[in-house]
Amino acid sequence: MIDDFAKDYLHCQLKETREALVWKLDGLSEYDIRRPLTVTGTNLLGLVKHMATWEARYLGEIFARPFPEPLPRWQDADGSDLWVAPDETREQIIGFYQRAWNHADATIKELPIDALGHVPWWPSPDVKLFNMMVHVLQDATRHAGHADILREQLDGRTGVMAKYEEPIDTAARATHRATIERAAQAAAGGTDQSGLSATPNAVETAP
Repeated sequence: MIDDFAKDYLHCQLKETREALVWKLDGLSEYDIRRPLTVTGTNLLGLVKHMATWEARYLGEIFARPFPEPLPRWQDADGSDLWVAPDETREQIIGFYQRAWNHADATIKELPIDALGHVPWWPSPDVKLFNMMVHVLQDATRHAGHADILREQLDGRTGVMAKYEEPIDTAARATHRATIERAAQAAAGGTDQSGLSATPNAVETAP
């Protein structure tokens, strides 16, 4: 049935995206997984913590299946799920995410795709499991994309997931980047535009 296909497909995509997000921490120092890399403070380990918090809520709490560990009340959301305090370890955050996704997986497995849930902070609060699977997958994919860029800024490593990662060819990358830069300069009239589009208050990412 199409419902079973849709449910299995969305679930498979979510599982892969979770793994990709956690993989973006691989091989980095404690500082680099925590450091703010944008002017709004976006950081790699904070993205994992954020997804753990909201997956536990969206694929648990709103279907009357509360996560068995304390979560901050949604009414008290203050952004603390987007960064990691010094006493919170990498292992603790990753473990939290894995427990959250196990809880979510049980919800997905046990409920039909049209199971009803309630999101009190949404304008249209009555939802179905299908809505929430799409929403969580969209959120996870968006943040995995953020993590892609943050990781590339740190050490140049790229890739959708570990099995597709390729060795870094520094010379080829430089040549490719130069080609794009020349195209941008030509579109701007052939004058040197370097520095003109720098973001105000941009965060320095070099060590």
